Amino acid sequence: MSDESKNEKEIIIDEDWKSRVEAEKEELRKKEGGASDSAEAGSAAAGEKAVPLPPPTLSFLTSSLYLQGMIALGLLPNPATNEAEANFDQARHTIDMLAMLQEKTQGNRSPEESDELEHTLHELRMAFVTLQENPPPSSASPGEDE
Repeated sequence: MSDESKNEKEIIIDEDWKSRVEAEKEELRKKEGGASDSAEAGSAAAGEKAVPLPPPTLSFLTSSLYLQGMIALGLLPNPATNEAEANFDQARHTIDMLAMLQEKTQGNRSPEESDELEHTLHELRMAFVTLQENPPPSSASPGEDE
């Protein structure tokens, strides 16, 4: 009979746990409305508006790497410093990453994705070669080229 009472206690404890979890969930649901409002207010106070993230696509990844390459080439300002700074090692690495992506996704891309990837690689490679041959005066610092 002691086994039965032990089982009953376990069931009671289990039921108690379930009711606590349900109560916590309900509490969170109530707070969610206020929390999202306060998060939006905090973002608005900071001058930011919540922007949804784009879907994770090959096109988005290609565009992200393209922007990283353009920043590394010094053709776009670095968002951290707001200055155009060339880093050819980083640019070469980004180009190599795109080339690897192109190789590894061969046969699994749509024609549009293939065109975008090919165009992006071509543009970054041409800019890299051009800037290696004729670096702008501000990026000609020792140790940054090959």
